[in-house]
Amino acid sequence: MIAFEKEMKKLRSVNGYLGSAVLNYSGETLYIDEENTNVDIAYSASIFNDAFRMVSESSLDVGFAEASLAETRTEDGHVFLVNSSGSTGKDNFSKLTIFTIFRDDGNVALAKMIMEKRIISMSQSMRDL
Repeated sequence: MIAFEKEMKKLRSVNGYLGSAVLNYSGETLYIDEENTNVDIAYSASIFNDAFRMVSESSLDVGFAEASLAETRTEDGHVFLVNSSGSTGKDNFSKLTIFTIFRDDGNVALAKMIMEKRIISMSQSMRDL
């Protein structure tokens, strides 16, 4: 199985990090870190994941590839979803999504870079199962 704790360790150390989840293609939570929040991360992640999949379908409708990243910025924070769809081919089993929330003063650029690397690594691990 995937060592989610190890895969997500670097992301958890980024300034402004609050919590995260890793979801499979169906939206089931495979990993969750909600220790620094008063939020039901699993519920929030599944709501955002549904919206993300609708955006991704719309992207396909206009002739583009599936969406790989969505960012929601608010006055006081950021919500990110990073999807491995582009790196997994047609195999839905290995498609994963990282859901993460950050404070507004967090290191957003670094977080995005780490999430994009981690999602590829975890999806490759899923494909190898």
